[in-house]
Amino acid sequence: MRYMEELVGTFSKDEHPIFTSKDAALALKGRGISSDYLNLMLHNLAKTGRITRITKGAYTFHDDAAVVGFAFQPFYYGLESALWLRGISGQGANFIVMTPRNVRAGIRDFKGRNYRVQKIHVGMMFGYGLVRYGRFWLPVSDLEKTVIDMACLGYHINDELLPVIRKRIDRKKLEGYTKRFGPELTGHVNRVLGR
Repeated sequence: MRYMEELVGTFSKDEHPIFTSKDAALALKGRGISSDYLNLMLHNLAKTGRITRITKGAYTFHDDAAVVGFAFQPFYYGLESALWLRGISGQGANFIVMTPRNVRAGIRDFKGRNYRVQKIHVGMMFGYGLVRYGRFWLPVSDLEKTVIDMACLGYHINDELLPVIRKRIDRKKLEGYTKRFGPELTGHVNRVLGR
């Protein structure tokens, strides 16, 4: 019980959206807890609902699905979720975690809410900034990078959003981003934007 109180005191605050089993071991270092006991304790805490397991070795005390991406660092939220988080789309979206980590891509569940993990090349980890969402600051792709990701992954932009995106996009910034990758990407981006 005293170990649990220490974990709560350390990792339930907003500045720690998630913690790993390694983080827990460091927090309890010098307390005489074995790694086997720590793993059993984390398993039991997850089983009883005191903490939530996001992925292997990553846990949270928070109920908000916005924290899931922090288990896949480095990451940013992208695609439809970026449009929603940046106020471009009024329609809520599931969180889409963009990460270069070698993890299983696809749909996952966090407390009954779906989110998706999308693997990207490490060279695509650019074009994002922090956006306030509830109690957390989340890394979210900017509009220009969102359009590039949609082009690279074969997404179609909703016809209702297309005029809004065309109006708000910074063409110089978009051109600067696409120059990194050559004319083929520029062609994909132009098709996504309907040009």
